[in-house]
Amino acid sequence: MSELIPADISAQVSLACEVIKRHLAPTLVAVHLYGSVLDGGLKPYSDVDLLVTVAAPLDDQVRQALLRDLLQVSAPPGQSEELRALEVTVLVSDDILPWRYPARRELQFGEWLRSDILAGLVEPAVVDADLAILLTQARQCSLALAGPAAEQLFDPVPPGHFRMALADILKQWNAPTDWAGDERNVLLTLARIWYSAATARIVPKDVAATWALARVPGELQPVLLEARQAYLGLGGDRLASRGHQLDELIGFAKGEIIKLLDGHTGSS
Repeated sequence: MSELIPADISAQVSLACEVIKRHLAPTLVAVHLYGSVLDGGLKPYSDVDLLVTVAAPLDDQVRQALLRDLLQVSAPPGQSEELRALEVTVLVSDDILPWRYPARRELQFGEWLRSDILAGLVEPAVVDADLAILLTQARQCSLALAGPAAEQLFDPVPPGHFRMALADILKQWNAPTDWAGDERNVLLTLARIWYSAATARIVPKDVAATWALARVPGELQPVLLEARQAYLGLGGDRLASRGHQLDELIGFAKGEIIKLLDGHTGSS
């Protein structure tokens, strides 16, 4: 199975799995590799995404120890030649099986949490609408590193719940302060949500951006193109200076997504 993992991250994935098994072995159900590493290929700033399923909630000591040790096998984007940024999501099987919406996330690790983890601040288990999309993505394309395949372990997410998740995630971006400093990721995530709202499928961010480029007004296309090219490492990112154009593009994309989601609601 290791031959299916790209050579440049194989060692890091093995290290991450060792950390996960060291701390979670008594209740570990499965570990899945998913995301861009298997669907479209890793881009310059792509995370390595791991989905971990356990049979019981984690106590505080295990939570903190797991997060601290994951810091040792992850690095902020572009800061290490050996390590990429890891994103590790931990779920308790009883919280997602049988499937319900919204489901609860037990724990999440990501480089954006590094300062908090080092300071001993650990997020508790939370309800997370994004799990409907994450599990759909894992069932669509993933690799079981431990335990059964994702399509065997996880229930399918009903289309209505998938659309509800898209709508709920959309609610977090309402004003320029909501995307300040994260402009590229917000634009590309919106393109992905837009594509998913139209097709009920999940594709890599650059593929979704290419699809969306043909559907935005001509004067706004350079903004989305810049986000796409920067994501692919083919250009710079000056999106923070785009001001009104950036805000207009985000508003336009949100409006188109809402129309698609409302249309599905009206026809159901």
